[in-house]
Amino acid sequence: RERFEFGGRDVTSWFPRHMAKGLRQMRLALRRADCLVERCHIPLSGRNPALQEALGIRPHVLVLNKMDLADPRRQPVSAGAGPGWGQRWSWAQSDSPVPLQVVPMVARLVADSPRYHRAESSEHNILVIGVPNVGKSSLINSLRRLHLKKGKATAVGGEPGITKAVLSRIQVCEKPLMYLVDTPGVLPPRLGDVETGMKLALCGAVRDHLVGEDIMADYLLYTLNKQQQFGYMQHYGLGQACDHIEPLLKHVALTQGRTQKVKVLTGTGNVNMMMLNYPAAAYEFLRDFRAGHLGRVTLD
Repeated sequence: RERFEFGGRDVTSWFPRHMAKGLRQMRLALRRADCLVERCHIPLSGRNPALQEALGIRPHVLVLNKMDLADPRRQPVSAGAGPGWGQRWSWAQSDSPVPLQVVPMVARLVADSPRYHRAESSEHNILVIGVPNVGKSSLINSLRRLHLKKGKATAVGGEPGITKAVLSRIQVCEKPLMYLVDTPGVLPPRLGDVETGMKLALCGAVRDHLVGEDIMADYLLYTLNKQQQFGYMQHYGLGQACDHIEPLLKHVALTQGRTQKVKVLTGTGNVNMMMLNYPAAAYEFLRDFRAGHLGRVTLD
């Protein structure tokens, strides 16, 4: 396929309204912030320009995670971010569970930046920002374990919306004295196009059922084929690439045993029949992509 048909889908219905409240809370917390740490899955589509506009100019560190799942041939890390977003760097989630550079880099940025009314304070207050479900809480807990040898201090989860409000300060380091503040994931109130929203959904920034696992799986297949990423053929034992999602989901449902019992009304009464469960197969396809089983892929 040369292009993907989204069927006039309305992405505004995918995003909850509590994000405006979270952004207001973040503006208040910004008064005590010395630096921003932004967590991100996708180098371009995964960033929210509204955060920069609302939170103003502060030293800014961009933390790209899951780089071990990204395509090494596609590195648009420094493109599109624009000036004023601060320093940026990346780390591999599986090989390096916590980036050792975070605390030294933040301390250096704060030391080299004007702190105005906080100039006499020896402590560092850091605001952790990003779109939903990018691991902001996990980053805080990892830094806390690394530098303080303490257990987790904020709840984490594998789906968006776990953190719904700006939390209190959480100490993550003693020297320098550093506190991080977890914040709710905030998406742009308006996306430029449906494709950006679909990329965010594939990375878990939007709950799957709000978008639809079927359309997400179809768009993922389209993207893999467009990028010549045919790892799904080897993973599922396919003889050739699929241009449409139905044959792929049928194969996944058959090989993975994704079936469901359905009642069928006949002339002699109700009969239970086993049918292929296409939604379950679509979810399996999405889960394999997110786990890296289909190869290293960068959506941007």
